[in-house]
Amino acid sequence: MQTKTKNNHIGRKISRIRELRGMKQETLAEELGISQQAVSNIENSEKVDDAKLEEIAKALGVTKEGIENFSEEAILNIIGNTYHVDNSSAVNYGCTFNPLDKLMEAHEENKKLYERLLQAEKDKVAYLEKLIK
Repeated sequence: MQTKTKNNHIGRKISRIRELRGMKQETLAEELGISQQAVSNIENSEKVDDAKLEEIAKALGVTKEGIENFSEEAILNIIGNTYHVDNSSAVNYGCTFNPLDKLMEAHEENKKLYERLLQAEKDKVAYLEKLIK
């Protein structure tokens, strides 16, 4: 049963997800409004209460379930399967990217497009005004 306990160590999962996100303990602490030492204590805890886990998940940009179900093996399988023609086995692990990140990227692209269109309109108006004068 030792292995089961080790695999379900919530603090370790939080730590690993934080590292994969390229986030330092200090940054997570700031996001949560707690000390770096408190984050360290959480990451050393086998269990974390649901409310705190929700808060941590939000700060890490994942779901509470994402933390609870996180497994290093799943990540390695996704990475391994990314390089094969048949990706059907990767589908079992769900979404391999944060949909919100993709939505924000699309939003930023739209903003840039609108800015370019607006600039083109301004240029056209300036050109027409020049022609009139």
